[in-house]
Amino acid sequence: MTRHLTGHRGGFGPGLTQITRFDEPEDDTGIAVSVLKLAPGESREVETANETAWLLMSGTAEVTVDNQSVRFSRASLFDESASAVHVAAGARVRLTAETEAEFTVYETKNAKPFPSRVFGPADVPNEHRGKGQVDGACYRYVRTIFDLRNSDPNAELVLGEVVTFPGRWSSYPPHHHPQPEIYHYRFTDPRGYGHAELGETVLKVRANDTIKIFDGFDHAQCAAPGYGMYYAWVIRHLPGNPYTVPEFTEEHRWTMDETAGFWRPEGVSRHG
Repeated sequence: MTRHLTGHRGGFGPGLTQITRFDEPEDDTGIAVSVLKLAPGESREVETANETAWLLMSGTAEVTVDNQSVRFSRASLFDESASAVHVAAGARVRLTAETEAEFTVYETKNAKPFPSRVFGPADVPNEHRGKGQVDGACYRYVRTIFDLRNSDPNAELVLGEVVTFPGRWSSYPPHHHPQPEIYHYRFTDPRGYGHAELGETVLKVRANDTIKIFDGFDHAQCAAPGYGMYYAWVIRHLPGNPYTVPEFTEEHRWTMDETAGFWRPEGVSRHG
Protein backbone atom coordinates (compact mmCIF):
# COMPACT_ATOMS: atom_id res chain seq x y z
CA MET A 1 0.00 0.00 0.00
CA THR A 2 1.68 3.22 -1.13
CA ARG A 3 -0.16 5.24 1.52
CA HIS A 4 1.45 3.27 4.38
CA LEU A 5 5.24 3.14 4.08
CA THR A 6 6.82 0.52 6.34
CA GLY A 7 10.23 -0.05 4.77
CA HIS A 8 12.28 1.69 7.47
CA ARG A 9 11.21 -0.15 10.60
CA GLY A 10 14.80 -1.34 11.04
CA GLY A 11 15.98 2.27 11.31
CA PHE A 12 17.77 4.73 9.06
CA GLY A 13 21.36 4.52 7.95
CA PRO A 14 23.91 7.36 7.78
CA GLY A 15 23.38 10.22 5.37
CA LEU A 16 20.13 11.08 3.62
CA THR A 17 17.33 8.50 3.28
CA GLN A 18 14.40 9.45 1.06
CA ILE A 19 10.94 8.35 2.24
CA THR A 20 8.61 10.17 -0.17
CA ARG A 21 9.40 12.04 -3.39
CA PHE A 22 7.84 14.56 -5.73
CA ASP A 23 5.77 13.37 -8.69
CA GLU A 24 5.34 9.82 -7.44
CA PRO A 25 3.34 7.69 -9.90
CA GLU A 26 0.82 6.74 -7.21
CA ASP A 27 -0.48 8.69 -4.20
CA ASP A 28 1.66 11.77 -4.82
CA THR A 29 1.36 14.37 -2.04
CA GLY A 30 3.68 16.95 -3.58
CA ILE A 31 5.77 16.70 -0.40
CA ALA A 32 9.21 15.07 -0.25
CA VAL A 33 10.15 13.67 3.17
CA SER A 34 13.57 12.32 4.12
CA VAL A 35 15.72 11.55 7.16
CA LEU A 36 19.23 12.95 7.52
CA LYS A 37 21.64 11.31 9.98
CA LEU A 38 25.00 12.95 10.67
CA ALA A 39 27.97 11.54 12.57
CA PRO A 40 29.74 13.67 15.21
CA GLY A 41 31.72 16.36 13.43
CA GLU A 42 30.04 15.75 10.08
CA SER A 43 28.66 18.71 8.09
CA ARG A 44 26.12 18.93 5.31
CA GLU A 45 25.80 22.14 3.28
CA VAL A 46 23.05 22.67 0.72
CA GLU A 47 21.64 25.36 -1.50
CA THR A 48 17.94 24.56 -1.51
CA ALA A 49 16.13 23.92 -4.77
CA ASN A 50 12.73 23.93 -3.04
CA GLU A 51 10.99 25.27 0.02
CA THR A 52 12.57 23.14 2.76
CA ALA A 53 12.33 22.57 6.52
CA TRP A 54 14.69 20.63 8.79
CA LEU A 55 13.29 19.35 12.09
CA LEU A 56 15.73 18.08 14.72
CA MET A 57 14.79 14.64 16.01
CA SER A 58 17.79 13.96 18.26
CA GLY A 59 21.32 15.09 19.04
CA THR A 60 23.13 18.43 19.02
CA ALA A 61 24.03 20.38 15.89
CA GLU A 62 24.94 23.86 14.74
CA VAL A 63 22.65 25.20 12.02
CA THR A 64 23.83 28.09 9.87
CA VAL A 65 21.31 29.94 7.71
CA ASP A 66 22.03 33.18 5.84
CA ASN A 67 25.40 33.39 7.68
CA GLN A 68 23.69 33.27 11.09
CA SER A 69 24.31 30.26 13.33
CA VAL A 70 22.19 28.69 16.05
CA ARG A 71 22.74 25.59 18.18
CA PHE A 72 20.00 22.96 18.22
CA SER A 73 19.89 20.22 20.87
CA ARG A 74 17.30 17.56 21.66
CA ALA A 75 17.45 14.48 23.86
CA SER A 76 13.77 13.47 23.75
CA LEU A 77 11.01 13.86 21.17
CA PHE A 78 8.49 13.24 23.92
CA ASP A 79 9.72 15.51 26.72
CA GLU A 80 11.26 18.40 24.75
CA SER A 81 9.69 20.68 22.18
CA ALA A 82 10.90 21.28 18.64
CA SER A 83 13.79 23.04 16.93
CA ALA A 84 13.47 23.61 13.20
CA VAL A 85 14.61 25.82 10.32
CA HIS A 86 12.35 26.79 7.42
CA VAL A 87 13.74 28.32 4.22
CA ALA A 88 12.75 29.22 0.68
CA ALA A 89 14.33 27.90 -2.50
CA GLY A 90 17.80 29.32 -3.04
CA ALA A 91 18.78 29.48 0.65
CA ARG A 92 22.17 28.24 1.83
CA VAL A 93 22.01 26.02 4.91
CA ARG A 94 24.83 24.24 6.73
CA LEU A 95 24.22 21.57 9.37
CA THR A 96 27.18 20.54 11.55
CA ALA A 97 26.71 17.76 14.09
CA GLU A 98 28.37 18.06 17.51
CA THR A 99 27.02 14.64 18.50
CA GLU A 100 25.28 12.09 16.33
CA ALA A 101 22.30 14.06 15.03
CA GLU A 102 19.13 13.18 13.17
CA PHE A 103 16.82 15.49 11.23
CA THR A 104 13.64 14.92 9.30
CA VAL A 105 13.56 17.01 6.12
CA TYR A 106 10.44 18.31 4.34
CA GLU A 107 10.33 19.86 0.87
CA THR A 108 7.77 21.11 -1.61
CA LYS A 109 8.19 22.66 -5.05
CA ASN A 110 7.85 26.36 -4.41
CA ALA A 111 10.02 29.01 -6.06
CA LYS A 112 8.45 31.99 -4.29
CA PRO A 113 10.86 33.86 -1.98
CA PHE A 114 10.40 34.37 1.75
CA PRO A 115 12.71 35.07 4.71
CA SER A 116 14.39 32.15 6.46
CA ARG A 117 13.06 31.36 9.93
CA VAL A 118 14.57 29.46 12.84
CA PHE A 119 12.32 28.03 15.56
CA GLY A 120 13.46 26.85 18.98
CA PRO A 121 11.62 25.16 21.86
CA ALA A 122 10.66 28.54 23.31
CA ASP A 123 8.81 29.30 20.05
CA VAL A 124 6.90 25.99 20.02
CA PRO A 125 4.90 25.42 23.21
CA ASN A 126 3.18 22.16 24.08
CA GLU A 127 -0.50 22.76 23.46
CA HIS A 128 -2.42 20.59 25.94
CA ARG A 129 -5.21 19.58 23.61
CA GLY A 130 -8.15 17.38 24.61
CA LYS A 131 -7.60 17.74 28.36
CA GLY A 132 -10.84 17.15 30.25
CA GLN A 133 -12.72 15.80 27.22
CA VAL A 134 -14.32 12.33 27.32
CA ASP A 135 -12.39 11.27 30.45
CA GLY A 136 -9.12 12.61 29.03
CA ALA A 137 -9.09 9.82 26.47
CA CYS A 138 -7.74 12.17 23.77
CA TYR A 139 -5.47 14.34 25.93
CA ARG A 140 -2.22 14.89 24.00
CA TYR A 141 0.46 17.45 23.18
CA VAL A 142 0.24 19.34 19.90
CA ARG A 143 3.21 21.44 18.79
CA THR A 144 2.54 23.61 15.76
CA ILE A 145 5.94 24.81 14.58
CA PHE A 146 4.78 27.01 11.71
CA ASP A 147 1.53 27.62 9.86
CA LEU A 148 -0.36 30.60 8.42
CA ARG A 149 -0.16 32.42 11.75
CA ASN A 150 3.63 32.75 11.78
CA SER A 151 4.74 31.93 8.21
CA ASP A 152 5.30 34.22 5.26
CA PRO A 153 2.32 34.21 2.83
CA ASN A 154 4.62 32.79 0.14
CA ALA A 155 5.35 29.65 2.15
CA GLU A 156 3.41 26.51 1.23
CA LEU A 157 4.27 24.08 4.05
CA VAL A 158 2.79 23.68 7.53
CA LEU A 159 4.80 21.67 10.07
CA GLY A 160 4.12 20.35 13.56
CA GLU A 161 4.31 17.45 15.99
CA VAL A 162 1.88 15.43 18.10
CA VAL A 163 2.72 13.39 21.20
CA THR A 164 0.04 10.79 21.88
CA PHE A 165 -0.01 9.52 25.45
CA PRO A 166 0.02 5.74 26.00
CA GLY A 167 -3.40 4.18 25.46
CA ARG A 168 -4.97 7.44 24.29
CA TRP A 169 -6.13 9.03 21.06
CA SER A 170 -4.93 12.00 19.04
CA SER A 171 -6.06 13.82 15.89
CA TYR A 172 -9.43 13.32 17.55
CA PRO A 173 -12.33 13.75 16.89
CA PRO A 174 -11.80 12.28 13.42
CA HIS A 175 -11.20 15.07 10.95
CA HIS A 176 -10.25 15.73 7.35
CA HIS A 177 -9.10 18.50 5.04
CA PRO A 178 -8.49 18.82 1.29
CA GLN A 179 -4.78 19.61 1.65
CA PRO A 180 -2.41 16.59 1.46
CA GLU A 181 -0.62 15.61 4.66
CA ILE A 182 2.08 13.18 5.80
CA TYR A 183 2.61 11.64 9.26
CA HIS A 184 5.95 10.18 10.33
CA TYR A 185 5.97 8.04 13.51
CA ARG A 186 8.27 7.28 16.44
CA PHE A 187 7.60 5.49 19.77
CA THR A 188 8.95 5.58 23.31
CA ASP A 189 9.84 1.89 23.09
CA PRO A 190 10.97 -0.19 20.10
CA ARG A 191 8.08 -2.57 20.80
CA GLY A 192 5.58 0.28 20.54
CA TYR A 193 2.76 0.52 18.04
CA GLY A 194 -0.45 2.37 17.37
CA HIS A 195 -3.37 2.48 14.96
CA ALA A 196 -3.94 5.07 12.26
CA GLU A 197 -7.27 5.56 10.54
CA LEU A 198 -7.47 6.47 6.86
CA GLY A 199 -11.20 6.68 6.37
CA GLU A 200 -12.56 3.19 6.98
CA THR A 201 -9.08 1.61 6.79
CA VAL A 202 -7.19 1.04 10.03
CA LEU A 203 -3.39 0.70 9.81
CA LYS A 204 -1.05 -0.71 12.45
CA VAL A 205 1.84 1.76 12.65
CA ARG A 206 5.28 1.24 14.17
CA ALA A 207 8.46 3.27 14.61
CA ASN A 208 9.70 4.96 11.42
CA ASP A 209 6.47 4.29 9.52
CA THR A 210 5.02 7.04 7.36
CA ILE A 211 1.47 7.50 6.07
CA LYS A 212 0.06 9.75 3.34
CA ILE A 213 -3.29 11.41 3.95
CA PHE A 214 -5.49 12.75 1.17
CA ASP A 215 -8.69 14.75 0.74
CA GLY A 216 -11.71 13.44 2.59
CA PHE A 217 -9.97 10.75 4.66
CA ASP A 218 -10.67 11.03 8.38
CA HIS A 219 -7.41 10.33 10.20
CA ALA A 220 -7.78 9.78 13.94
CA GLN A 221 -4.91 7.98 15.73
CA CYS A 222 -4.42 5.95 18.90
CA ALA A 223 -1.41 4.59 20.79
CA ALA A 224 -1.30 1.14 22.35
CA PRO A 225 -1.26 1.14 26.17
CA GLY A 226 2.26 1.43 27.55
CA TYR A 227 3.69 3.18 24.51
CA GLY A 228 3.97 6.89 23.82
CA MET A 229 3.48 7.68 20.12
CA TYR A 230 5.03 10.67 18.36
CA TYR A 231 4.37 11.82 14.84
CA ALA A 232 5.66 14.75 12.86
CA TRP A 233 2.98 16.11 10.53
CA VAL A 234 3.48 18.20 7.42
CA ILE A 235 0.75 19.71 5.24
CA ARG A 236 0.98 21.39 1.84
CA HIS A 237 -1.23 24.38 1.11
CA LEU A 238 -3.20 24.12 -2.12
CA PRO A 239 -3.36 27.02 -4.64
CA GLY A 240 -6.04 29.38 -3.44
CA ASN A 241 -6.93 26.99 -0.62
CA PRO A 242 -4.45 27.15 2.28
CA TYR A 243 -4.75 24.91 5.32
CA THR A 244 -6.32 26.65 8.30
CA VAL A 245 -8.29 24.27 10.52
CA PRO A 246 -9.57 20.77 9.82
CA GLU A 247 -13.21 19.83 9.42
CA PHE A 248 -14.27 17.55 12.26
CA THR A 249 -16.59 14.70 11.35
CA GLU A 250 -20.09 15.67 12.43
CA GLU A 251 -20.88 12.24 13.90
CA HIS A 252 -18.20 12.55 16.59
CA ARG A 253 -18.00 16.31 17.05
CA TRP A 254 -19.94 16.13 20.31
CA THR A 255 -16.86 14.67 22.03
CA MET A 256 -15.23 18.12 21.89
CA ASP A 257 -17.66 19.40 24.51
CA GLU A 258 -16.01 19.14 27.94
CA THR A 259 -19.45 18.82 29.56
CA ALA A 260 -20.67 16.07 27.23
CA GLY A 261 -22.20 13.07 28.93
CA PHE A 262 -21.23 9.51 28.02
CA TRP A 263 -21.42 6.03 29.49
CA ARG A 264 -19.02 5.05 32.27
CA PRO A 265 -19.13 1.74 34.19
CA GLU A 266 -20.87 2.01 37.53
CA GLY A 267 -18.44 2.67 40.37
CA VAL A 268 -15.62 3.83 38.06
CA SER A 269 -14.64 7.41 38.75
CA ARG A 270 -13.83 10.03 36.16
CA HIS A 271 -10.13 10.45 35.40
CA GLY A 272 -7.89 12.51 33.10
